[in-house]
Amino acid sequence: MNTLRGTRDLVRLILRVDRVRIPTWMAGVTLFLLGSVASFPAAYDTAAERQARAALMDNPATVILTGPGYGREDYTYGAMVANEMGGMTAALLALMSVLLVVRHTRHEEEQGRAELVRAAVVGRHAPLAAALLTVVAVDVVLGLVLGLGLPVVLPELSVGGSLLFAAGLSAVGVVFAALAGVTAQLMEHGRAASGLAAALLAAAYALRGAGDLGDGTLSWLSPIGWAQRTRPYVDGRWWPLSLALALTVLLVVTAFVLRSRRDEGAGLVRGRPGRATATPWLSGPLALALRLRRGLLTGWTVGFVLFGAFVGAIAEQAAEFAADNELARRVLAQQGQAGSAETVLATYLGLMALVSTGFALQSVAALRAEETTGRLDPLLGGSPLSRDGWMLSNLAVTLGGSGVVLGSGGLSAGLVHAMTSGDPWDAARLALAALAHLPAVWVLAGLATALFGVLPAAGGLEWLVLAGSVFVGMFGPLLRLPDRVADLSPFTHTPTLPTGDPHPASLLALTAVAAALTAIGVLAFRRRDTA
Repeated sequence: MNTLRGTRDLVRLILRVDRVRIPTWMAGVTLFLLGSVASFPAAYDTAAERQARAALMDNPATVILTGPGYGREDYTYGAMVANEMGGMTAALLALMSVLLVVRHTRHEEEQGRAELVRAAVVGRHAPLAAALLTVVAVDVVLGLVLGLGLPVVLPELSVGGSLLFAAGLSAVGVVFAALAGVTAQLMEHGRAASGLAAALLAAAYALRGAGDLGDGTLSWLSPIGWAQRTRPYVDGRWWPLSLALALTVLLVVTAFVLRSRRDEGAGLVRGRPGRATATPWLSGPLALALRLRRGLLTGWTVGFVLFGAFVGAIAEQAAEFAADNELARRVLAQQGQAGSAETVLATYLGLMALVSTGFALQSVAALRAEETTGRLDPLLGGSPLSRDGWMLSNLAVTLGGSGVVLGSGGLSAGLVHAMTSGDPWDAARLALAALAHLPAVWVLAGLATALFGVLPAAGGLEWLVLAGSVFVGMFGPLLRLPDRVADLSPFTHTPTLPTGDPHPASLLALTAVAAALTAIGVLAFRRRDTA
């Protein structure tokens, strides 16, 4: 039988199964990029303000986060888009590609559905081929949408430069889709395959950052570096994308070769056998929940430590820039003492709180995954563990882990900023300032818990609430949204420390709302059937 037989039907199946997930990913990336770019003219409407922004970008921490900074000598809107939005958007496309490929390859085998599909007239390599074709098509279509949309939202951007910029983003997504195809053959479990691919993505971003700080050699080892070396809007070059094409072909061939050398449901990298008896650290549901989330918690914590270090490093320079920019002064004036380094830090801590909510929502989503994959029923049916005990243990790790993630970011920012300010108490102050946003994070975690208990099929709506909160937080001051709209976000009610007042009443109210939503979810789960 042809090893690719049934590929077209499986592509149609993937598109039907992910008829919500794929458009949501595409819409999220599109709104993130185009929404940010559309705000540039209001923020930097003169050449002098753009050059001041270029001076802010000439900072080692900024170079690590964004890129080499081509075209800073004449900082046009195009150079601003390529430098400040390219790296982050490319990482989003890469993450999307990894998750989608692993979902439709390794996850399908892990849950036993791939074996049922293979029982029909379906070739051995058809599932892998269908997943890769679908995700590559998504990357290409998304690239076209971005490339054609950028000149629409900002007419100063050339069509040619926009298409080259978007092609670089799509190339990064395609490379990591092929890489996920390889890791799905190596690892036995979907989480491990996604984690390995995500770790390689982080390594590629780190290589690009290290290379851009040096002579640029290491950046040529990273697909993200290849995309940035196309230099869109400056002196566009298409040839670096040929490196991405060559690597993609190599990875795809490797994935199919590895697929032919393993059994269905197995991975080429065998997991080590566990202990005959559990250690004391696994003697209860809380320890088990912590162990299951250790990879997720570690990844988020490391990312926030690096993000916090970046914030602490640029605070003083960003304050100087804000003093000369009208829009920046208007945004920061809401925090008090516009133009001061502490105001900049307070603004960034609020942004960190919004982003850290992603960890809490992912952690709560793991509850639904345990239920739908069939791992929950044996756990509850074959042990004295109650539903409440299982759920509360997992929620304790979720809520406590949120504090670890957010607090580590604030502590890292404080330690780095203390080197500039000379105040050794900055570390403790900024860590506490970051934790002041924790009740708002818990509110969204509570909302996700309530949905899991009451309406599990609606899981994912909490991400829309988070997206709305991010929109209000980032674009509310720019668009001058009315207070009644801003008040819908729980993050509007958290204190803007270290410049504002603590507002303990608001923190207590948010905590009470979070507790009520969590209680609703726990009580509802106690009474409903499992999937």
